[in-house]
Amino acid sequence: MAAKKSVGDLKEADLRGKKVFVRVDLNVPLDDALNITDDTRIGAAVPTIKYLVGNGARVILCTHLGRPKGVTPKYSLKPLVPRLSELLGVNVVITNDCIGEEVEKTVDTLPDGGVVLLENVRFHKEEEKNDPEFAKKLASLADLYVNDAFGTAHRAHASTEGVTKFLKPAVAGFLMQKELDYLVGAVANPKKPFAAIVGGSKVSTKIGVIESLLGKVDILLLGGGMIYTFYKAQGYSVGSSLVEEDKLDLATSLLEKARSKGVSLLLPTDIVVADKFAADAASKVVQASEIPDGWMGLDIGPDASKTFNEALDTTNTIIWNGPMGVFEFEKFAAGTDAIAKKLAQLSAKGVTTIIGGGDSVAAVEKAGLADKMSHISTGGGASLELLEGKSLPGVLALDDA
Repeated sequence: MAAKKSVGDLKEADLRGKKVFVRVDLNVPLDDALNITDDTRIGAAVPTIKYLVGNGARVILCTHLGRPKGVTPKYSLKPLVPRLSELLGVNVVITNDCIGEEVEKTVDTLPDGGVVLLENVRFHKEEEKNDPEFAKKLASLADLYVNDAFGTAHRAHASTEGVTKFLKPAVAGFLMQKELDYLVGAVANPKKPFAAIVGGSKVSTKIGVIESLLGKVDILLLGGGMIYTFYKAQGYSVGSSLVEEDKLDLATSLLEKARSKGVSLLLPTDIVVADKFAADAASKVVQASEIPDGWMGLDIGPDASKTFNEALDTTNTIIWNGPMGVFEFEKFAAGTDAIAKKLAQLSAKGVTTIIGGGDSVAAVEKAGLADKMSHISTGGGASLELLEGKSLPGVLALDDA
């Protein structure tokens, strides 16, 4: 993917008094009382917005929240306004819709350095259909476009791809830029030895990533629910662990591919098994080849953690996508926590550590180690697709540097 023009390339002369349409990702979790339970994504959008505000632009923020079917009050962006205003140090105005006369009036009265938040763009089904007429209406509000919403960059929607046909320049925000520098940069040009740790419950969702990484990494560590499919493919008994029966041949061929490419592929040597899928299940540590009938593997064992740590000690770049076990249950979080601690320790020694989206981000935050990593990706699906070597429509649509 060609390097993209960044918001940092635009100076005050390009921005003062200009209306800038900024696609951000403020899709934050809310509790039943509509309080924000995690404002990471709002914080991540702040640098780009502050830069625009500081250069006298009139900022029009656009985001989705949840998966509404039409106008759904519980997915309104109103609860986000106080926190957003506080983080920006600007009084953010919110509109009742994202297109139409009222919105145009509000935008027209915005002072230089003012910020308006458009109501949830997914209240219109045309957003996800990337409807050109709808994209044109969104674009008509502004003079230029900044996309800082990495989390939706893998979708060609009206606000991520459609508007770029009507607004120039169309550039990447600082968050988008950082995501691309790390995720594309690390995979295309890593400091070797390069290791990937891939976990998660199913092989099927990670096939693309594993296949793509097998061509690039020196070491591949596998954990999570997907390992039982690999064990079964090797003839081990897996008890009642999660297995994708239709992926056994695939698992065998991935192991062969690793061998032929000289990749050191490590599967856990021991497993923490449980008698049921529950936080209070009885548990014990067994060899990977000896999972008893009626028991299921829910975490990697202590020997596996030790072996994985020793392998990681030899590396200069590490990408982690997907937990090692059911880390939501305290009893089965040790394997995932051990990886998080190891990566934090290696980061401090100058190793590039990239947490590639999804549950691994939650795991690192739960361990309180988020600020110790080189980069934490804000996009689950988008990071997966980048790691699979796919191009993202929301990025391709931006101007080349």
